[in-house]
Amino acid sequence: MTTMRSASALVLGLLLLTARAAQAQFDYSTNGDTITVTNYHGSGGAVTISNFVTDIGGNAFIGCPSLIDVTIGNSVTSIGEFAFSLCTNLVSVKIPNSLISIGEHVFYGCTNLTNVTIGDGVTSIGDEAFSGCIGLKSVTIPNSVTDIGVGTFGRCGSLASVTIPNSVTNIGQGAFVGCTNLTNVTIGDGVTSIGDEAFSDCTRLTNVTIGDGITSIGEFAFYSCTNLQEVYFKGNAPAANSHPFFHDYSATAYYLPGTTGWSNYEGSPTALWSLPNPVILNNSTNFGVQPGGFSFTISWASNATVIVETSTNLSASGWQPLQTNILVATNGAFSFSDPEWINYPGRFYRIVAQ
Repeated sequence: MTTMRSASALVLGLLLLTARAAQAQFDYSTNGDTITVTNYHGSGGAVTISNFVTDIGGNAFIGCPSLIDVTIGNSVTSIGEFAFSLCTNLVSVKIPNSLISIGEHVFYGCTNLTNVTIGDGVTSIGDEAFSGCIGLKSVTIPNSVTDIGVGTFGRCGSLASVTIPNSVTNIGQGAFVGCTNLTNVTIGDGVTSIGDEAFSDCTRLTNVTIGDGITSIGEFAFYSCTNLQEVYFKGNAPAANSHPFFHDYSATAYYLPGTTGWSNYEGSPTALWSLPNPVILNNSTNFGVQPGGFSFTISWASNATVIVETSTNLSASGWQPLQTNILVATNGAFSFSDPEWINYPGRFYRIVAQ
């Protein structure tokens, strides 16, 4: 019994010593329930930031060349500016769901950073947070992010593709400037503005899809994108300044039937965007409840025969045809209105293409 107790005490003692040694790599400050890592003076390699930490302070790991891998604890909510900047051998970072904000310049100049996992709790990514991360090949921006700051991913020369989710409303100035390996970009429906020079000097960029929420595109947003050929707009023509897409090049702006403002868009060539499957445009002027009934515009598939069906429930057998139309090649759209919708406590609609 004594031997067993001694062995248990020894194991517990070793665990305590290990924990204290790990904690001894860091300096901390406390303010109420907030515990912040203020400085790192460990030997580098793989580092785990303990779960009792709530914040990583500005400059905490700045210029630490021996740091290779970082796992951030599940209680951390913010990372301060320049926290990991110029950690030139840092390869991988795991950011937990608890994190809300990534500060300015946090990973600036981490030239070997190739793998970043951003947790689903992050709402904002600060200015130049990943600027100069020339080894970063891909990044997944979670649906929680609402703002991408100025120069956030600027000069990430290995970044090949980016999908910006519907949660994002603003893409900052120069957010992806000089991403010379970027070939395609999809911008979600929530984005309302694209900042000046946001994608300028992305010399391999060939196509861009822009969601229907966009209202303005900044000056020279796609300047010197010398291989840009196709820009697909899902909504009406946004306000634009100084030929943001095309400069001296001949990229074509493709627009959906039923959308407006494309007759002379910044002097650039335009063309109708037609795909095999029709859609209901949720940004059309007659979408929703109107004086004549519930209305919407169907578009996107020229010469397709489209049947509008309705149901009072979503069961497979509950759908009834209301109207059949052909999306003619001249405009590829038609407007539908149901004056009987008011007679039902609830009514659903769907379209079926033939």
